[in-house]
Amino acid sequence: MAGCGDKTEKATEVTEVGTVEETNAEQTVAETGEEATIAFICADMGNPSQAYAASLFEAYAKDYNLKAVVFNAAGDAQLEASSVQQAIAQGVAAIYVNPNDINAILPALQEAKDAGIIVGMFSSDVPVGSEDLRDFFVGVDDNQAGVEAANAFIANFPNGAKIVEVGGQAGHDAQIKRHGAFEPVISASNIEVLGSQACDQWSTDQALAIMDDFIVKYGDQIEGVFCHWDGGLTGVIQALDAAGMDTKGMFLVGIDGSQSGVQQVKDGTQDLT
Repeated sequence: MAGCGDKTEKATEVTEVGTVEETNAEQTVAETGEEATIAFICADMGNPSQAYAASLFEAYAKDYNLKAVVFNAAGDAQLEASSVQQAIAQGVAAIYVNPNDINAILPALQEAKDAGIIVGMFSSDVPVGSEDLRDFFVGVDDNQAGVEAANAFIANFPNGAKIVEVGGQAGHDAQIKRHGAFEPVISASNIEVLGSQACDQWSTDQALAIMDDFIVKYGDQIEGVFCHWDGGLTGVIQALDAAGMDTKGMFLVGIDGSQSGVQQVKDGTQDLT
């Protein structure tokens, strides 16, 4: 199961990596034979998976005679919309967006389309019915990730169990789809979800705090945890350890296949990623 990583820090303003020269968005590289400038609007460069994606975007752009610049929205939906507007003003030929909030970004995407700029979505797509605001989407099937997580709990607990769900960043496409696909499958089983809460951002510390609250409320009733991303499950494990609860006696499921998740599976503190 693949998707989002973990946010480790929050910036106070949008950070640009590189510079943007004026480019006529209506002229393609094929028409001009010149290098075109494209922008990657990263949801949060403090998130390892997103920072890695941005680095690859810059590296491979050169193979297509493209100059890539990266904007860091630092986990802030308003800063991300502002980043799109800055890219429009600077005349990029295309904008590739990894949105913090799929609804909040829509007005900025409309501005880009009105300016004749190619718009692509990365990792998180626009809401159903808004597909005309982007030209393409590249990402994983987060609905399937939610279904697979639910099925894993059902298979592990044939006689039923009580679990909690620590969600990803509220409003993020991955959080919406992972929870939305998980909930109906698990609800149709004999597994009870004691509590479910999303984070404000993809933050290990926030996942830890949510898990602390679940431990206070439900204590030893908790037999398993579904966390929307591996980095968040790191915080869940820390909270369980601090409370003296046996993580190896629980069923802990994350998503992403990130370095932290793989290592936790190897260590035996996480069951699936």
